Amino acid sequence: MSETVPLSDLRWARGYTDPAWIRRFTSQGRELSPSRRVWRGRELARPLTCTEADLDALVVTTDTGVLKLPGLFAAAQTDAFLVMHRGQVVYERYPHGADAHTPRFNASAAKSYLGLVAATLAHQGLLDRTATVSAYVPELAGTAFGDARVQDLLHMGTKVSYAGRPFDKAIEAQRYHAVIAAQLRPFDYSGPTTIREHLLTARATGAPGEEFHYENGNVETLAEVLRRVTGLTTSALLSDLLWARIGAEEDAYYALDGDGIEAACGGFSATARDVARLGEMLRCGGAVGDQQVVPEEVARTITSGVPDGYPRRVRFPAAPPDSPATLSYHDLWWVLNDSYDSYMASGIHGQRLFVSPGLDLVIVHFGSQVMSPAVPPVPLVQAFVRIGEHLNS
Repeated sequence: MSETVPLSDLRWARGYTDPAWIRRFTSQGRELSPSRRVWRGRELARPLTCTEADLDALVVTTDTGVLKLPGLFAAAQTDAFLVMHRGQVVYERYPHGADAHTPRFNASAAKSYLGLVAATLAHQGLLDRTATVSAYVPELAGTAFGDARVQDLLHMGTKVSYAGRPFDKAIEAQRYHAVIAAQLRPFDYSGPTTIREHLLTARATGAPGEEFHYENGNVETLAEVLRRVTGLTTSALLSDLLWARIGAEEDAYYALDGDGIEAACGGFSATARDVARLGEMLRCGGAVGDQQVVPEEVARTITSGVPDGYPRRVRFPAAPPDSPATLSYHDLWWVLNDSYDSYMASGIHGQRLFVSPGLDLVIVHFGSQVMSPAVPPVPLVQAFVRIGEHLNS
């Protein structure tokens, strides 16, 4: 173990070095910590029509060799994989004993869903992107997040350290988990026990809006702003604007902290089928049938709306340090800058919602992959694009 994970990090890992533990945690979150449902609404679920495509033999060529989908699934510790093409489910698999009806943690993919809510409220004139966060949440004045603008939160534009310690992205992510859930705390833990307490320890280490720094606190602060703007819990807000309007089959849910506040940056769970419904709505310009769920402009500008002054190319957090910056980041979505207008929501253990209007494609992937320098990255996006090109050939 010490050969792959620094000893100083092990006290914070708490099982994240074991795929079986990750799988249990991502599928049984409601049994491990308090949660609040995201109601699917009163309407009947929107049916998903299925036309099976034989993709198992499809070859994906990567920098390290050739993979077929079963090999990709093994490497990515895949738990769910669903492909929609032109509105129909063409491929659906649930390895490792998973099933279609169990909500699974979406991890940081949930950031993008909250970004969609914020963009919709801004489009409606209820949220001012240029406002300072402390105008909405006065308690955060003087912190790294309170002195930033809403726009900075939506583009990971803050530079922050917590409680005076040097910032390390991987360790801060684990410390955030310890804030949320007591079972993830080291035995001698003495830090914050709620999200709001955690945010109050944030101090700026640079001016906001100049650089890209991927950090959970931006999203938790944004969620607090949205709660102040609407007077709704994060769960109720997501239900009202999205979940009850996409024809979801199952309730989703958020994990809660000790104050009963949703873990907005990664505590959201939903089924692959319902996440696919969300992606299909976006592929169709924000509409489900003849109902406009989010404004068309919000859906269409995910790939083109990076504001002036923010980096146009950033590096994916899990990529090796010497990787080039090729992606854009807009309203908490990863933009691929490919010829198909593709973009995605992404979570740490292989959770992905991939939307590609140019390929008429939506793909959902849930995994339990260990994130470690000793574990090679899995070329999920390359596989997604290859699938779309094959289906369109």
